[in-house]
Amino acid sequence: MADSSRSTTGTTSTTTPASPPRATQNRSTTPVSDAFAAYISSKWADRAEAPVTPRDAASHAAEQRRRISALHLGERLIIPAGPAKVRSNDTDYPYRAHSAFSHLTGWGSDTVPGSVLVLEPRGEGEPAGHDAVLYFRSPAGRGTDEFYANPDIGEFWIGARPSLDAVAVELGLATRDLAELPAVIDAVDATTRLVRGADRDLTDQIDGRRLLAAEGADAADWADAVDDDADAALARDLSEIRLVKDAWEIEQLGAAVDATKQGFDDVIADLPQIIAHPRGERLVEGTFNRRARADGNAVGYDTIAASGPHACILHWTRNDGPVVPGDLILLDAGIELDSLYTADITRTLPISGTFSEVQRRVYEAVLEAADAAFAIVKPGIRFREVHAAAMRVIAAKTAEWGLLPGTAEDSLEPEKQYHRRYMVHGTSHHLGLDVHDCAQARREMYLDGVVEPGMVFTIEPGLYFQPDDLTVPAELRGIGVRIEDDILVTDDGAVNLSAGIPRTADDVEAWLAGR
Repeated sequence: MADSSRSTTGTTSTTTPASPPRATQNRSTTPVSDAFAAYISSKWADRAEAPVTPRDAASHAAEQRRRISALHLGERLIIPAGPAKVRSNDTDYPYRAHSAFSHLTGWGSDTVPGSVLVLEPRGEGEPAGHDAVLYFRSPAGRGTDEFYANPDIGEFWIGARPSLDAVAVELGLATRDLAELPAVIDAVDATTRLVRGADRDLTDQIDGRRLLAAEGADAADWADAVDDDADAALARDLSEIRLVKDAWEIEQLGAAVDATKQGFDDVIADLPQIIAHPRGERLVEGTFNRRARADGNAVGYDTIAASGPHACILHWTRNDGPVVPGDLILLDAGIELDSLYTADITRTLPISGTFSEVQRRVYEAVLEAADAAFAIVKPGIRFREVHAAAMRVIAAKTAEWGLLPGTAEDSLEPEKQYHRRYMVHGTSHHLGLDVHDCAQARREMYLDGVVEPGMVFTIEPGLYFQPDDLTVPAELRGIGVRIEDDILVTDDGAVNLSAGIPRTADDVEAWLAGR
């Protein structure tokens, strides 16, 4: 990459921003003369901003703001997008905004890092609710040394930022420059609630302001403000309003699944090269990630390309092993769109093109568990029942094969659960902006919650026979199988959004044969 020269000194610009973070003055080669500053700031053509129109996400986000507003009347809500995160020294990970911020703004992969959404409670005599303001760093212009000398935020380094007016039109939000945010921080009081962890510096500033304002105040008035429980309640509510998806979100998730199918097709097409490489799992990951970048923003989570016994490691993401004919490869991958909604699909493929008798037996047992779980999905059941349906099949199959110390019925008793040795994870999780969506929802709303139309979650049973597990016969050791689909609950049942990606053993073999 270009040398990230971090100097901001010696210029005569009209406005001089503060020195960029992580400044490395010891290796700067940025020109610092007044003559250069004057020259680089001159003779630029006018830049006409492209026409902008409201985004499809804008009305969806407005409704989500209305919902969270109704739960926190009279409270100031601060939801940061978060800054870029350091990967190594002065290089950052690819930027992704905090999911709660994207959910409430409709801003996705093009979010300006460091942006903050503030929901300010309306005063007495006004309609109940909040006024939403989006604060972000607006364009600084070429008359500033930020333009060329600040590699963190300068236009010469990372490209132009959108104007306040353009973003206001696209998102249907009032916008202000980030330089005005300190006034919000100064106004922090006992009614302020914050999404913690999204922006550490902002969290520290607000916590400090809370403590200062609390000095000399009535302790009871500030009990909530200095207690993380108040912020946790906001995080909980932001998770719970995402449990049921609207039509726009369902459309996004369907598109993410469609893109993910293309990624799986790409991997199958590249199998000859993948098999030939000593680290074929890396080629699987690279092929899928290429599709994710072409058709979306990125992968929604680190791709699991687990071949042979690696398929028995549930979160195998090192992906540095060979892909050997005769083995199975478990590919757990999902494409995240520019809206930041992601798919989450797993297929287990026979690398040689056909399952062995033993591999097919394990595969069809997992498929039977997945189908049993899907068959009960409808509004009104408890979310935990989906897992229970899959576990009844897993217990029955492992008992039938003589792997358990007793019967399936005995193993299903809560205090025993012997069959879980071979499937220790859960069967389902909600899906949306996060691959494990709604993670801060209460248990009574999630695991023990009632399933409703519009919920989207995975069904992903598996069987994993570790290569050194002496409770299973040698023929099973090193076999790992998972089948994962993305399920939409409808008014009278459910739809498998990923049913178009081959699932049965016969269809998987035909899929591979067609490459």
